Amino acid sequence: MYGRGQQQVRFGPPVTPDVIKWLIGANVFVYFLQQYAGASGWLVQHPELFWEHGQIWRAFTYMWAHGGLMHLGFNMLALWMFGTDVALYWGVRRFLTYYLISGVGAGFIIAAWPAFALAMDPTTASYGIPTLGASGAVYAVLLASSLMWPNRTVMLLFPPIPLRAIYLIPLLFFMEFISANPNVSHVGHLGGVFVGWILLWRWGVTRPLSLDQAKVRFRRWKMRRQLRAVQVDEVNERRERNERARERRRQERDEDGGWMN
Repeated sequence: MYGRGQQQVRFGPPVTPDVIKWLIGANVFVYFLQQYAGASGWLVQHPELFWEHGQIWRAFTYMWAHGGLMHLGFNMLALWMFGTDVALYWGVRRFLTYYLISGVGAGFIIAAWPAFALAMDPTTASYGIPTLGASGAVYAVLLASSLMWPNRTVMLLFPPIPLRAIYLIPLLFFMEFISANPNVSHVGHLGGVFVGWILLWRWGVTRPLSLDQAKVRFRRWKMRRQLRAVQVDEVNERRERNERARERRRQERDEDGGWMN
């Protein structure tokens, strides 16, 4: 990522705070427990076991388990790249509070959504699909970073395109939608973003737009659009003048029978 107006491009943060190291280490440790101690069954979020057997701890433990090295690697890479600046700015206590509440809140939403879906349409909903991964908490961290530094430019890995940080979350959800991957927990991602946004709103990091603010932003957008249109017209007019001047010189050269040295 790199900031607007800066010439230096860097891959990830130059320093890593301890809280990010702790979280990555905890996720890696749990992944090894899954592989060598068969702990996955007790960790994943399972709505049926959550509601009917009172296994409420799953709303917490699911966010430490992962379905494979690639799943773990992408989540931890995103946590390191985007969570570091947030952790350095907030400090250990606030960042850890935000991360855990967002992840656990997403876990409760994951458990609650199938019950709601069953009530709406029992023929299409499923009550027994397990969910695991830190993505809910990580998406909340991405939201915090994009709202705290909205004009920062980030370079995606897939696809490798630069964009402003404020557009990162919408783009990720759009890519999820078009990929139609059945193994992705859209509810978990949305749940993490929703809980994270509530916390950011409570802490004063972001505020909902009032009608007056929306009108002001719309007027500014129209002014910028008109300014760009004027700039395009000026460029086109300058290009046409240059073309006419070249054409006149070409005609003068033809009338004179060529250039004289």
